[in-house]
Amino acid sequence: MADFVGAVDQGTTSTRFMIFDHVGREVGKHQLEHEQILPRAGWVEHNPLEIWDRTQTAIGSALTSAGLTASDLAAIGVTNQRETTLVWDRHTGRPWYNAIVWQDTRTAAIASALDADERGEVIRERAGLPPATYFSGGKLQWLLEHVDGLRAAAERGDALFGTPDTWVIWNLTGGPAGGRHVTDVTNASRTMLMDLRTLDWDDQLLGFFGVPKAMLPQILPSSHPDAYAATAASVGGSASWGGSIRIAGDLGDQQAATVGQVCFAPGEAKNTYGTGNFMLLNTGTEPIRSKAGLLTTVAYQLAGEPAAYALEGSIAVTGSAVQWLRDQLGIISGAADIERLAAAVPDNGGVYFVPAFSGLFAPYWRSDARGAIVGLSRFNTNAHLARATLEAICYQSKDVVDAMFADSGVRLDTLKVDGGVTANALCMQIQADILGVDVVKPVVAETTALGAAYAAGLAVGFWGSTDELRTNWQEDRRWSPHWTDAQRTSGYAAWHKAVSRTLDWV
Repeated sequence: MADFVGAVDQGTTSTRFMIFDHVGREVGKHQLEHEQILPRAGWVEHNPLEIWDRTQTAIGSALTSAGLTASDLAAIGVTNQRETTLVWDRHTGRPWYNAIVWQDTRTAAIASALDADERGEVIRERAGLPPATYFSGGKLQWLLEHVDGLRAAAERGDALFGTPDTWVIWNLTGGPAGGRHVTDVTNASRTMLMDLRTLDWDDQLLGFFGVPKAMLPQILPSSHPDAYAATAASVGGSASWGGSIRIAGDLGDQQAATVGQVCFAPGEAKNTYGTGNFMLLNTGTEPIRSKAGLLTTVAYQLAGEPAAYALEGSIAVTGSAVQWLRDQLGIISGAADIERLAAAVPDNGGVYFVPAFSGLFAPYWRSDARGAIVGLSRFNTNAHLARATLEAICYQSKDVVDAMFADSGVRLDTLKVDGGVTANALCMQIQADILGVDVVKPVVAETTALGAAYAAGLAVGFWGSTDELRTNWQEDRRWSPHWTDAQRTSGYAAWHKAVSRTLDWV
């Protein structure tokens, strides 16, 4: 048997390919950023052809740098930025339009109209999601209404829809020459078009958005030995790959991180710190409908098993707030600088920053909100703003933890964390202080790619069971809370006061 498993991780800001051994250690990696296209306020797009080019290069370069070829990989998994919406021509592979990114807010009017009548409650009940700009259904409706010729092509079955996993897999398996048009249950559960119980496209939901069924991909389990086919040997060039590779796993990025953090039992939770923050709580094989502003979503589905569900708290802007300090304000030169700057002051100096650049996601779901920095005085410096930015990441996570407790009755005693922001030790300490529980980071912090690799490896027998995966999980670092209860209470009250100032701007 081959000694390694690979994972394509197609994210919001970059695409990478990672290679793991049997104990979950990284043995190879290549990562490339892609352009963030911002045509107007609230619009965020990506170039699908650039993403596909980056995917090919990342796979080939990672294999080459590790001294491996396709025959060394038992399988690969794919994970991706969810909700981001693409449409392309079945016969040529040419996109009809740029990918509309999950952060994009151009569909606010569509979401508001759905929420103004009984359709909103049907979507909540069947799809587990509130009508919001976040999800794919409204983006697809916008494309069908605004791109000339697209609707007719979609009704003929000549125009295909997918999230980035679908786009990558279709191209990897041949593209116009017989590429597989598929997605998995986790990505499909983020569209507002799939019934959570049947795990299939729902005709009434499709009708709400005017989506022709002919353009939709087949929905498959997240881990399956045969469902996703193999890559075309010529993709990327046989010299760099050395043959075809079996694709056996597909999950949305946050569900992949849940698998990578081995949260396979009800009550286990993880928080991923990336462009946004995404906390998932495994709730078992029955979906729990949230009354506290969370999403009900599919956590994963292994071949031959029922789907596992989760409650999710999705936060739009966390790590990207740090990028904003760097790129728009210029007060730091790199993301790593924020820890040093924030550590220069003992507290936030009364400053609170609510980075509601795309509205507020969980648990508020207020598309009318916009970012605000409050509490400023002449005393404050850029160091206080840096610290307030880190606190904003952590307070938003506190909002979600409280909502999860309200829905499930499960009180966290530790929080498993992963993602790029976990490299910031000060931020993780602030998170422990604000939550009042230990925060724990695994040795392999890039659990999104690892989870996709786990899904693929389980499918082909590279790993025998989820219990075997648990033995791979190793603690790297732990942060314990230092704040008093009084500090925690007063800080959280001031945060809520700051949030109230962001509402009703649009």
